[in-house]
Amino acid sequence: MSVPCVAVDRERGETVRSRLADADALDGDHQIAVDGDTIYIPVADRDRVPADLAAHVVERDAAARDRPTTPAEILGYEPSIERLGDIVIVDEDDDDRAREIADAVMAADLPCDTVLNRASPIEGELRVRQWDVLAGNGTETVHREYGHEFALDVAEVYFSPRLATERHRVVEQVESGESAVDMFAGVGPYAVPMAARGADVVACDLNERAVEYLRENAERNGVADRVTAVAGDVREIAESCADTADRLVMNLPHSADEFLDTAVALAGDDCVIHYYDIQHEDDPFGPGRRAIEAAAGDAYAVDVETERVVRSYAPHEHNVCLDVRLTRVDG
Repeated sequence: MSVPCVAVDRERGETVRSRLADADALDGDHQIAVDGDTIYIPVADRDRVPADLAAHVVERDAAARDRPTTPAEILGYEPSIERLGDIVIVDEDDDDRAREIADAVMAADLPCDTVLNRASPIEGELRVRQWDVLAGNGTETVHREYGHEFALDVAEVYFSPRLATERHRVVEQVESGESAVDMFAGVGPYAVPMAARGADVVACDLNERAVEYLRENAERNGVADRVTAVAGDVREIAESCADTADRLVMNLPHSADEFLDTAVALAGDDCVIHYYDIQHEDDPFGPGRRAIEAAAGDAYAVDVETERVVRSYAPHEHNVCLDVRLTRVDG
């Protein structure tokens, strides 16, 4: 069967395979093959192949790979699970079913140290939840995403691996030399890769524990010199950082509109805002667009460059992103 493969020199094989794994691009259903001095690494998603490897993608017949034992094979059904570093997360109201899934996860050939079940919704100003530890020990892990590592404790900080593709989409727009502000930064999944692309990033969060991890993650990924981590409300830096930002990330979808005056104060002469919102499917983008236009007033021209549904949030509600360019109006 012909599948897309990244073809590189054999001696680069392990390095390239690791990069593809970090980008979640590997095709686990087909075998890696070697032909002479070239290694062919099957990929499942061309869009996730790092840009410098995209020219090395070729079509090639690849043998099917024997799959390891999966939780689904043990259970007889496909459980709803999510990977976060070496933690597997289940979301079951039935305790017996949750423990059945946890037992299957631990028995399967799945790299995993801990299985957790969500024990509460996301709560409070710091957006954290309670967890039941079904197997293993602890709630701390290191998550890998598009070549970066993020240490975190899911019991103390908010982090969603489901947003990896969206974060990468935003980060790919960043240019070296930009000044960026991540207004609700968490442990740094936007801030760290933006800094890795050469931006100088101010990253704020109310959660002091998240900011501790943010600083650790900036060090871990070699960008501590380009990330200024601030524990506190982003409104507290509005004056000291006024008129400086080339890019603003506003990933607080339930209440980002309450911070638009701050965003406008932070914006430089030409600034892109990545504004996240949750709205009804009948008008998912209108409320955000109108709120940004109202906050910008006569000071900025507002150009909505992208309107994107990130994911379904609830029945008839979408988590959306608007990429909006603010251009200061002379006079």
